[in-house]
Amino acid sequence: MQIEPMTEAHAGAVLVIYQAGIDEGDATFEIQAPAWEDFTAAKLRAHRYVATDAGRVLGWVAASPVSGRCVYAGVVEHSVYVDPAARGLGVGRSLLRALIGSTELAGIWTIQASLFPENTASRALHRSAGFREVGRRDRIAKHHGRWRDTILIERRSPAI
Repeated sequence: MQIEPMTEAHAGAVLVIYQAGIDEGDATFEIQAPAWEDFTAAKLRAHRYVATDAGRVLGWVAASPVSGRCVYAGVVEHSVYVDPAARGLGVGRSLLRALIGSTELAGIWTIQASLFPENTASRALHRSAGFREVGRRDRIAKHHGRWRDTILIERRSPAI
């Protein structure tokens, strides 16, 4: 497995993996993967990676700014998705390591995300990568007609 910067050449596979996560129902409030142009415009180019094996994309990670305000320049929100066929192989952990490395080099001090409480695999993955659960947001939004909670997680860089 190799970790490499995400490019337009990966667009199709990235969006298929994203849609697979959406379809499972416990990854995001989104109901459909966006067009590549919208996806890529929302992500920080220096902080998005794919895991590949023999040219096949196994998963991806990407960060987005949380705010345009300068005081939050060191805070990003991220997503990590792994192809269902590649789960349990360390893909997610490798992608998070790459993201942590790139963000620390850029002076970013906090990586955060919101997870559904039912997404126990993602919660465990993030704990193993040094993220902590900060709090629970009860009934924050509706998803397929029912209220859902989220768990806010973050990783603060010990280097910054």
